[in-house]
Amino acid sequence: MKLWTKQVFAISRADIGVVQGRGLCPFFEHPQLGNSKTMNSTYGTDVIRAVPGIGGLGARHSRDLNCQMADVTKSSVTFEYEGQGEHVLSAGCPVLQPTRIVHREIRHSDVPELIEITSPATFTMQEEDAR
Repeated sequence: MKLWTKQVFAISRADIGVVQGRGLCPFFEHPQLGNSKTMNSTYGTDVIRAVPGIGGLGARHSRDLNCQMADVTKSSVTFEYEGQGEHVLSAGCPVLQPTRIVHREIRHSDVPELIEITSPATFTMQEEDAR
């Protein structure tokens, strides 16, 4: 008996399909988990890891999406959020980022790892001027 609709069962292997250093955050790698295809591009999921040996001071940017939630699963990352200041996120510390909030990474410890869930799976990132 099939209990779900508009979804498929999927398992992704984190060591397959890694894309390193892209866009405004070249110090992170994003394994392509492929889950957006299984969820009709309604949601995207990424496991984000730091590229070893590359520190991070990211460009200020915003994202045009409906929802973005990230949860640090390993180590720690310091982010700066417009109107909220700097926040150190450590393992087990999730953050819900409102759409279009200007933010950037300030620094990270050795090889942090985050899980990010977005809606929709595909969205635009806009580099922002220093504020």
